[in-house]
Amino acid sequence: MPTVELNKAVPKFTLAATGDKNISLASLKGNNVIIYFYPKDSTPGCTQEGIDFQVSLSKFKRQQTVILGVSRDSIKSHEKFRTKQGYKFDLLVDTDEVLCKLFDVIKMKNMYGKKVRGIERSTFLIDKKGKLRQEWRKVKVAGHVDEVLEAVKSLNKQNKET
Repeated sequence: MPTVELNKAVPKFTLAATGDKNISLASLKGNNVIIYFYPKDSTPGCTQEGIDFQVSLSKFKRQQTVILGVSRDSIKSHEKFRTKQGYKFDLLVDTDEVLCKLFDVIKMKNMYGKKVRGIERSTFLIDKKGKLRQEWRKVKVAGHVDEVLEAVKSLNKQNKET
């Protein structure tokens, strides 16, 4: 399967999500979509990133933007994580790495001196027509959500002008 490219349509996908549902990219057309990939549920950096998105969720909604978190954790793990943190956005289950491969976020990482395959923290902005408009790779959590929100506002402003 090819990987995504900037300013090109993102291939269709459907994945299981929290709230006992399946979410497809097609079902979100007409909204901007933020897909953020994180390494693991209930770890400090991943928890903080989710909290930051949650804090700004109403601002994203005013920009007609849906937030989706993705990791390789199970639906059970996602549900527990989402409930404990009070996230009001869905987490997608990618145990088979379908979306991870599509967005090319699986990388070799050093974990306590050992090489392991894992998700490189990354965020992607898909516009209302399903095209990839921006990507952030090797994300540092601090300040990231504000940067993503500014990119969404800029995209919406550009779309109003055209």
